[in-house]
Amino acid sequence: MAHTLLRVAIPRPLFRFYDYYYEGEGIPQIGSRVRIDFGHTEMTGLIIELPKTSSVEELKPVLKLLDKVPLINAATLKFLRWAANYYHHPLGEVIQNALPVALRATRQIPTSLKWHITQTDQSETLKNAPKQQALYEFLCEEAVGIKEEVLKQKLGTSYKNTLKQLSKKALIASEICEAEFIMPTTMLDNATARLQLTKEQSDCVEQIKGIANSDSPMPVLLHGITGSGKTEIYLHAIEPTLEEAKQVLILVPEIGLTPQLTQRFQYFFPKAKIVLLHSKLANIERMNAWLAAQTGQADIIIGTRSAVFTPIPRLGQIIIDEEHDASLKQQEGFRYHARDLAIKRAHDQKIPIIIGSATPSLESYYNVQSGRYHYLLLKKRPGARVQPEVLLQDVRGLPLEAGLSPPLIKAIKAHLEAGNQAMVFLNRRGFAPALYCPQCGWHAQCKSCDANMTYHAHKQKVICHHCDYEETVKPACPDCGNTHISTKGQGTERLEHTLQTQLPNSHIVRIDRDTTQQKHALTEKLKVVNAGDPVLLIGTQMLAKGHDFPNLTLVGILDVDQSLFSTDFRAWEKLAQLVIQVSGRAGRAEKKGTVILQTSQPEHPFFHTLLTGGYLAIANQSLQERKNWHFPPYAHQMLIRANAAKQEHASNFLQDLKDSIAEHASTDCILLGPAPSPMEKRNNRYRFQLLITAKNRKQLHQMAQEMTINSENIKKRGGLRWSIDIDPIDYS
Repeated sequence: MAHTLLRVAIPRPLFRFYDYYYEGEGIPQIGSRVRIDFGHTEMTGLIIELPKTSSVEELKPVLKLLDKVPLINAATLKFLRWAANYYHHPLGEVIQNALPVALRATRQIPTSLKWHITQTDQSETLKNAPKQQALYEFLCEEAVGIKEEVLKQKLGTSYKNTLKQLSKKALIASEICEAEFIMPTTMLDNATARLQLTKEQSDCVEQIKGIANSDSPMPVLLHGITGSGKTEIYLHAIEPTLEEAKQVLILVPEIGLTPQLTQRFQYFFPKAKIVLLHSKLANIERMNAWLAAQTGQADIIIGTRSAVFTPIPRLGQIIIDEEHDASLKQQEGFRYHARDLAIKRAHDQKIPIIIGSATPSLESYYNVQSGRYHYLLLKKRPGARVQPEVLLQDVRGLPLEAGLSPPLIKAIKAHLEAGNQAMVFLNRRGFAPALYCPQCGWHAQCKSCDANMTYHAHKQKVICHHCDYEETVKPACPDCGNTHISTKGQGTERLEHTLQTQLPNSHIVRIDRDTTQQKHALTEKLKVVNAGDPVLLIGTQMLAKGHDFPNLTLVGILDVDQSLFSTDFRAWEKLAQLVIQVSGRAGRAEKKGTVILQTSQPEHPFFHTLLTGGYLAIANQSLQERKNWHFPPYAHQMLIRANAAKQEHASNFLQDLKDSIAEHASTDCILLGPAPSPMEKRNNRYRFQLLITAKNRKQLHQMAQEMTINSENIKKRGGLRWSIDIDPIDYS
């Protein structure tokens, strides 16, 4: 039997590929999984090439061919290879990231049986067997056959014995085919009444359709103020794509946005098959949704960032909602940006892509100014809806309780008594960010990280939000024995406790990571809010975008001052996005909305610029400053991170890496470091970083490639781990 040579990418941090040979039934295909012997263990890899020769003299055989049909098609594999090259990450790990967990090992793709008739006109033969005759006649209606899932759905559990009897009589036969991976869609008699588009919205839809019909569609940045109806534009824009029997991929930054968005799409397209892809799904659920997209059974795929890698054979359009959101950037392992990869994927496949936001990222806004993206602006909310009134509240000299001023508490009470809803936003969970002893100064600090531990009153524990280490709170100070331990600052749990005391008759709903850990907890909480009854919402970033609460008329935003003096050059951009996104939750129906922004810096120029000129004033000012400073997007950056058990091991490795490229580095490149990370110690490992800025993107990638090669010759001590972060957005 002839051998077939295979080149396999494996899920390990290795930049090379490995050759094996295959002999057995079936023909291996590129994009299929194989089980292989690697070193002293077995693992699953993916075939990326079928080479004619190999430089290895003694090849190992493949243990098992897992897929007869490629799991990843050629277009998707090409896209994954590009992503691996751009982000300088091993292809095997990139492929692993693209597969659902259930398919990363040896699980076979589920198959089904399709039954069809082999003889016609058997009414006489079956006249004394009514069940068999009914099933036979049912199969006669479909010349191409019917899958078992459909038979079970139509006939119940008794169908199997009837099938067996018909098969024995040689009246029917079966064949193996792909399974039905999606649950039957809820068929609605009629879609809900469609909203009448405003002229502004109609103009946007027409422009998008015109761009979509061009040979190489330009990306569209849809900049719409909060509540302006961007989702309605998405719905109308993808309608022609679905009519052409093509699939649509929709990326959202947060899991919390998927239920409401899915409902909107299901009502607008009642017959479309919609699947979700996100981390809260069980492994089998996610595998089935992924396979539904991969086999072309799903019409609309709504997912978080990793959904950008999903093989979609009839992909006709991509939409990214809240394109500015940092959650679209993966911060561990394979550090990709889903927005940027989606734009690359759309470009390669020559399909339209819409990226939408009320607060576009400066990178996207710069691409508009550079002529790379088409720009659409929605300035108005539909109907009588107006933007909320934003009020700066000077809290200097006011007696704050858990960070809440008396005027804000009074306003919350008034709005709730009027039958409306109110929201208090604080981007910090837990009861308090610090637990300390006022007598001796002891603080609850994480033993593994350079960080205070956050006090969680409900659990009576202090928890490190960086490594998840936790301890039960002791009744006395561990240093001096003082029994009067105190807290500093506030988190959402403390806000809830304080507001329950201040407003005892109010219905309070807290939404943060602590209260939404259960699978359906977030959906249930949102149902309570969407019911429209007077509710006081307390939440973190999870509430900052995308949600539509028609009865919410007041938003209070706490603790924004720390961002005004941040060393991060993106701080003003992030703060403006946060303020506008959170403010946008108010007044989305016919009722007027009010936003109270608590600050001890009311004269700060940031607030003057934002409140008088809006987001674009901040964007234009920030872009000019970045141009002067040669910061992105006017330059390109990569952050080299290293961590090890000892400081010197991480620092020395980065210094050696820097030295290995310094003599070849262009004078246009700036190399800063190595220096300790802002949080030097995390999870008992010391972290250092090297920041490289280059005017030319090609130069940056050449240095990254050179460092990857040179790293093989640099000794790594203390279990050193290192990574390259191309286009970083977080420097911590």
